[in-house]
Amino acid sequence: MKKNNTFLDGILQNRVLSHILFWCSFLFVFTILGVLDSGTFKPNALTNLAMLPSQIAAAYLLNYYQWPKLLFKKKYVLFFLSLLLSVYFLSALARFNVVHVVEPFFREDFEQETIQEILSDFVYIFTVYCPAVYTYALIMLAVKAIKTRFEEKHQIELLQKEKATNELRFLKAQIQPHFLFNTLNNLYALTLSKSDLAPQVVLKLSELLDFILYQSDQEYISIEKEIELIQGFIDLESLRYGDALDVAFTKTIDNMNTPIAPLVLLPLVENAFKHGVSSDPKNAKINIDVTVADNKVTFTVFNTKRNDVEKQLQNQKSGIGTSNLNRQLEINYAGKYTLAIDEKQHSYFVELLIDLN
Repeated sequence: MKKNNTFLDGILQNRVLSHILFWCSFLFVFTILGVLDSGTFKPNALTNLAMLPSQIAAAYLLNYYQWPKLLFKKKYVLFFLSLLLSVYFLSALARFNVVHVVEPFFREDFEQETIQEILSDFVYIFTVYCPAVYTYALIMLAVKAIKTRFEEKHQIELLQKEKATNELRFLKAQIQPHFLFNTLNNLYALTLSKSDLAPQVVLKLSELLDFILYQSDQEYISIEKEIELIQGFIDLESLRYGDALDVAFTKTIDNMNTPIAPLVLLPLVENAFKHGVSSDPKNAKINIDVTVADNKVTFTVFNTKRNDVEKQLQNQKSGIGTSNLNRQLEINYAGKYTLAIDEKQHSYFVELLIDLN
């Protein structure tokens, strides 16, 4: 099937071959229709061949000169004058070829019209031969218009996809420095206090940066890798806050290889630590739960927080925030996700549902 598609694509991309195929197809179709109508093959085949030069000239003149060069450029007088003259002379040429070239092969004892008689019979030229000559031209015009429309639509889709890809890279680029900045601040605090935990923090940070810098550019990663990233972040924060940190991370996964866009879950975990733990580490509590079943992800994050409105507003302004995450989700899973936030006086709860199908 793939070879057939490749062969067909090769024909369509070859301009000369596709045009030859176009004319041969319609010549065959109209000849068969004529045979079915009259019951004779030779007269229909010869008549169609005799008219073909006029039909080809009319089609290319209309589609590649009169329509784009005159009508589209608002040269209406030239367009209608050119169209009128081409219709008349090409239709007259078709009639001449039929009468003087083809009909002698299968008609006997008939009186041929002279060239003057052919040219002066305007009614017959415009009512009989004009439709026959310009049927191909109009069909080509319709095909060309449909093809142009599909190409424009495809180009727009490619541009939109490229825009979304660039925007997603920009959003990820925002997350990475944000994450690194927060972690380096933590490491700086540990080094000031000459904590023995500093080397472990550096090691954990190295592992996380390896993922963020070299693996997050992939379109999709396994849910297992995303969970490892979250666990690594939790371990890093646990080194910082020690036993005072109360964090529960539960996982219910039916398939660890389930693909998911990278870095769509981590921002919620990071915000929970930033808004919940940093303000009150001794009394903070965080519950993280991820469930994957039948290619559907349910991710919930709960954290306690202090009732410090001014500080919360400052944190929200300085952080990446849910607007960034919403944009990432919209690019990766448009129409396939819901993000619900329940903020209370002393707690913050986020539920993210993603349909990966």
